[in-house]
Amino acid sequence: MPEPQKPAAKGDKTAAAPADITEHVPGEGPQQSELTGLFVVKPESATAIKGKDISFVAQVDSSKLTRKPNMKWLKGKWLDLGSKAGKHLQFKESYDRNTKIYTYEMRIIKVVDGDAGGYRCEVTSKDKCDSCTFEVSVGDAGEDAGDLDFSALLKKREKKQEEPKEEVDVWEILKAAKPCDYEKIAFQYGITDLRGMLKRLKKMKVEPKKSDAFLRKLDPAYSVDKGKKIQLTVEVADPDAPIKWLKNGQEIKPSAKYVFESVGNKRILTINKCNLSDDAAYECVIGEEKCFTEVFVKEPPITITKLLDDVHTVVGEKVEFEVEVSEEGASVKWCANGVELNRETAGSKYRFKKDGKRHILIINEATKEDIGMYHVFTNGGESKAELEVEDKELEVLQSIADLTVKAAEQAVFKCEVSDEKVTGKWFKDGVEVQPSDHIKITHVGRTHKLTIDDVKPSDAGDYTFVPDGYALSLSAKLNFLDPPKIHLDTSSTGNKNTITVVAGNKLRLDVEITGEPAPTVCWMKGDKGRVRVESRKALSSFVIEGAEKEDEGHYSITVTNPAGEDKAELFVKIVDVPNPPENVKCTSVGEDSAMITWDPPAFDGGVPIKGYLMERKKVGSSRWTKLNFDVFESTTYEAKKMIEGVLYEMRVFAVNGIGISQPSANSKPFMPIAPTSEPTRLTVDDVTDTTCALKWRPPEKIGAGGIDGYIIEYCKEGSDQWVQANEDPVSKTQYRVKGLPVGEKMLFRVVAVNIAGRSPPTILSQHPKIRLPRHLRTKFIKVVGEKVNLFIPFQGKPRPIVTWFKDGILLEDKTVGTRTSDVDTILFIRSAERIHSGKYTLSVQIENMSDSADIDIQIVEKPGPPIPVRVTDVWGFNAALEWKPPKDNGNCEIIGYTIQKSDMKTKEWFTVYEHNRRPSCTVSDLVMGNEYSFRVFSENICGLSDEPGISKNTAVITKTGLVHKLPPFKEMDINCSPKFTAPLVDRSVVAGYTTAISCAVRGHPKPQIIWMKNNMIIGEDPKFRMQNNQGVLTLNIRKASLFDGGRYSCRAVNAHGQAEVECKLEVRGMHVVPLPHCDRTQMDPSYL
Repeated sequence: MPEPQKPAAKGDKTAAAPADITEHVPGEGPQQSELTGLFVVKPESATAIKGKDISFVAQVDSSKLTRKPNMKWLKGKWLDLGSKAGKHLQFKESYDRNTKIYTYEMRIIKVVDGDAGGYRCEVTSKDKCDSCTFEVSVGDAGEDAGDLDFSALLKKREKKQEEPKEEVDVWEILKAAKPCDYEKIAFQYGITDLRGMLKRLKKMKVEPKKSDAFLRKLDPAYSVDKGKKIQLTVEVADPDAPIKWLKNGQEIKPSAKYVFESVGNKRILTINKCNLSDDAAYECVIGEEKCFTEVFVKEPPITITKLLDDVHTVVGEKVEFEVEVSEEGASVKWCANGVELNRETAGSKYRFKKDGKRHILIINEATKEDIGMYHVFTNGGESKAELEVEDKELEVLQSIADLTVKAAEQAVFKCEVSDEKVTGKWFKDGVEVQPSDHIKITHVGRTHKLTIDDVKPSDAGDYTFVPDGYALSLSAKLNFLDPPKIHLDTSSTGNKNTITVVAGNKLRLDVEITGEPAPTVCWMKGDKGRVRVESRKALSSFVIEGAEKEDEGHYSITVTNPAGEDKAELFVKIVDVPNPPENVKCTSVGEDSAMITWDPPAFDGGVPIKGYLMERKKVGSSRWTKLNFDVFESTTYEAKKMIEGVLYEMRVFAVNGIGISQPSANSKPFMPIAPTSEPTRLTVDDVTDTTCALKWRPPEKIGAGGIDGYIIEYCKEGSDQWVQANEDPVSKTQYRVKGLPVGEKMLFRVVAVNIAGRSPPTILSQHPKIRLPRHLRTKFIKVVGEKVNLFIPFQGKPRPIVTWFKDGILLEDKTVGTRTSDVDTILFIRSAERIHSGKYTLSVQIENMSDSADIDIQIVEKPGPPIPVRVTDVWGFNAALEWKPPKDNGNCEIIGYTIQKSDMKTKEWFTVYEHNRRPSCTVSDLVMGNEYSFRVFSENICGLSDEPGISKNTAVITKTGLVHKLPPFKEMDINCSPKFTAPLVDRSVVAGYTTAISCAVRGHPKPQIIWMKNNMIIGEDPKFRMQNNQGVLTLNIRKASLFDGGRYSCRAVNAHGQAEVECKLEVRGMHVVPLPHCDRTQMDPSYL
């Protein structure tokens, strides 16, 4: 069809705004985002070959976008292809960081006829958007390599000989038509891509028509969801001009559904709660001028909110299948076993009922022919249920009863049912009973009998009669009289027929009793009469509630029934847990510990005491904490890891071979507590003739007792008579001592006081002093690569001079940094290396007074592997290994070695020894006939070495004195006749598509394969292709036609025999449903 190409006139707004035209094609609502040229490359229309793949590519420039663009691929009006992604449709996205271009690809795998039509891709990013359309048509391949067909060429020749038809210019028809007639024209002239043609039609030059009445007309089309509201807006030149709104040519009157608004020059029509009746053509009329638009109402799919339930019934009953959908008035489709049910074909058997959203399928009288699957379909879902129909139950007039018989007697089971024609079978313990000389089965009228002559013990069991064709069974039991027997098992107690019981516990002895009928059981203790028992079928339980020492003694059990008597005796021994320990008390306390003592229990329960368990708790708490999990044998225990200043209580348990005693009485409360350390940094702040102001810092260690205050004392130099300067402890860390003698040299000291007493005093001194932290008084160890940060306080006034030395030499290493303030100094290393190891000396000096402290720093790492590892000797199942310590010990002592072995067959390593101190070991328990390799890891405080030392030689554990005689080889006969392991399966295919049927066969020697159609051998026909892949046989039929249907068989033949399988192939024709002619205004939107 020719497409006119006309240049747009200057100033022509209609031709100069293709973006607006794309936005308002029929079937799409107005876009709210700004249309811009975002596409760098747009997908182009193409013709795809059926069965082949095709790709469409679009590129978007994101250099001016604030966020990642969102791409949608659409088919038709609203079908989002993103939800259809899978094997047939594939989508791919990539991004180029240099050009900032997104590339989107849509790939259609194996194109089919249904893929033809109009497509659209839309890209949006915040307030910007762009879209483009393209068309896909589907055609057949021009030539088939395996089947020469000249019919296509003949058709082309015949087409040339036809008389030319009169050409119709559809473009002129569309230009002159109203928007409401577009769909009708498209159907009449066979237009498949109406949207694309309307887009190109808008780009063509159109004679501009200036409107005197309208400043802005209605958009070409609007789209709205069902149930939502929509506004149609125009701008008029004359605000006072009367305006009319029309729907499908009929004037609209104002109502709750249609609301008219007037805002300045704007006239607005609001349609509330849109439904399918609002999908129509609308007009706005002012005088003689009109503007048109179309409103498309999108209806959401009808979904199933309540699914079908399976139904189980009997013949003749009424059956109802009920389903509930999302909207009232929706239509549903019912199917029974794949056959559609409707009011025309259902007849009187099926009835359909609607009640709001509920749809009901009623089957009046169910028969066995109604058994199957029932489906209900909507345009948005489906549900299925199964109907099971059974025959009515058979009535039992007389059931069979249990029988108890003795040896050589006759047993007769008898039952009566309502139907004389019913036959049945007898079963014993689930196995069908067969008639014999010993057993007779009779059926007279409605009575069924099973007679057993000369009953034996093997005849006892459960007997069942099952009528044929009914889900019914009648059961009874045949009991055989058996003498009583006691099965008493006390082997687990050690002594024969002796039971040991812990005092206070419940003794329950279950004794198995056999005998038919159930024997009478009697328990006796000595000659004092019965004791309490619990009896169940084939079991008698002897029970003592809360065993006591008085329950110890001899017991007997006697069982009797009409067939005889049996008796057994046993002895019950009562033992107990010990009494609780006595006199638990705390003898002394420390900062976080306490010494606890107690006396052993007065009674050990008859079993020696193994040890004790201790628990403690805080006073006022109910939670006890275990102090040991292994028994503690001594009666004196030091409890540690307690919190200073907290009151505790202790209790002790005694343990013997029976169990744990009750807890002892709680000890008296005790509190771990200790005085604080001495105050620090005592200095003189001011001195007058008779006063002296002192300052100090709180103690470094205060503890849970806290600080109640400080006491200041002074004395004359050379005297040891200290005078307390303050009567009550002061809370501040400064004090002015008054009343001092003039001209005397005085000494001062300060003591911290708390509930535990006085701390050691701190004495006033101006000498420099280094207060080395406790963790630096021993060797300071760090791993290579870690940070080192040492904080060391000191005192002295005026400010001392601080100097650092390493190994007696002034520290000048730039990788080691120091910082010094008035009261402390810091040494730090950002990343420790082994060269930083050594002895560091800190020196503080004030005039001729100085103090120094040594810090030993050791930087360590993992050691190297041992060298060399050798197997020095092999004897029996043992191997001796030796090695030398590693050259690099990681700058610390080697604390051990880990030895592993590996079988040369499995190559898997297993640990033999860990923490082996000596550079040698002996590996035992090696397996005879295996060859072993060994490796050794060095270990220091950092862990195992990264690399092991591997033995240069191996240890072979030889076999001695064993000679293995191999059995003579016997060749296996693998010859066999052909046998199909997978049969052919019946298939139903569509004409025009290539199909295949497959099966699998085995046999030796390899069988010859023969394919046949309707018992005729298939020769070298190019339409058929036969394959044999490792016994999997496949017959490919190219483009099957209706004539290719029939029965196909495959025969396999070799020297030992033959086998054959067959299947049925049905080829169906393709059905094309013509589209009905209808008016656009009456078309269902779901059809579009």
